[in-house]
Amino acid sequence: MISELLEVRGVRHVALLDAAGKVVTSAGAGADITVVPPARAVVGSLKAALGTGEWQDLLLDFGDGPVLLTPHGDGVLLTAFDEVANLGRVRFAVGRLLG
Repeated sequence: MISELLEVRGVRHVALLDAAGKVVTSAGAGADITVVPPARAVVGSLKAALGTGEWQDLLLDFGDGPVLLTPHGDGVLLTAFDEVANLGRVRFAVGRLLG
């Protein structure tokens, strides 16, 4: 299922992680999934500080390319891709997959 995202131009790696941060399924190569737990902690802190509800996604831009984190149930879908210019295309594909 998530391997379909590899067909989107620029996507290098996708992984679905459960609430504990364990990989449920993945496809492709080249992403560091250890970023997910700290990123979820940042999102939790921001939600508490701002008093907002659910989060939609979080973009982290690293030297080797951006990583989009998208909540899915209690888990998180990690999508690593080659450049921020592809963000719209990646968001659209992730929304279609999870929607």
